[in-house]
Amino acid sequence: MSWWIPPLLALQFLTRIPAPGLNAITAETAKAGLAKSVIWFPVVGGLVGVITAATLIAADHIWPRIIAVILALIVEARLTGAFHEDAVADFCDGFGGGMTPQRIHEIMKDSRIGSYGTLSMGFAVALRAALLFVLPDALILPALIGSASFGRYLAVCLMAIIPPLMQTGGLAKDVGARTGIDQWFIASLLTLPFMVPLGLMVAPQVCAAIAAALIFALWFRRFLLQHLNGVTGDCLGFGVYVGQILILLAANTILP
Repeated sequence: MSWWIPPLLALQFLTRIPAPGLNAITAETAKAGLAKSVIWFPVVGGLVGVITAATLIAADHIWPRIIAVILALIVEARLTGAFHEDAVADFCDGFGGGMTPQRIHEIMKDSRIGSYGTLSMGFAVALRAALLFVLPDALILPALIGSASFGRYLAVCLMAIIPPLMQTGGLAKDVGARTGIDQWFIASLLTLPFMVPLGLMVAPQVCAAIAAALIFALWFRRFLLQHLNGVTGDCLGFGVYVGQILILLAANTILP
């Protein structure tokens, strides 16, 4: 397999950016490449963060910050296809309305969005918008890049520690079952360049956010195994959003 296939598959999977070079590969190559592509998720996240930050900074020079934040989030949603926002809605619908693993899974697979999903997605986007609105100017670029990369990295961590729900298809089953310590370690190294700038500026807060993410990951593993018997793509997308929020909360935390 050519070296460029996994990163392009990660780009294609997580964004709407065209990857025309993948048109010629076979289904078997694509499946094998996707299993290797997870190490590139933090890099793709960092790229998304760069575009979102550039939009916010450019718009902030023309319009008030609140308008710049909304425009940046619109651009990001178009770039990613609102991939993770949809996962947040499906996850909260499933666990809000389901009482058994089978019912939770059925609700998450339903294309319709219920009250739990609508409210949770609205609150999640609103919280992220508020955090970007009050973010100090000097932290906009490093915080958006770091949070976007770290969110995707947290999904890789979850894939490494939580077995996939086997009756489902897609990322969790085809990729998650193959994500091990090697993939996690490489993904960790690839995440570092995107986190270091923010870490140098607000080191204690970033360390606290990483510790909170670790606690969340361990709790989330227990929660999913108890209530769903495994992880699904929607659960991973929910984890991505949690990771982003934790870093943005850290960037806005003022220590005494």
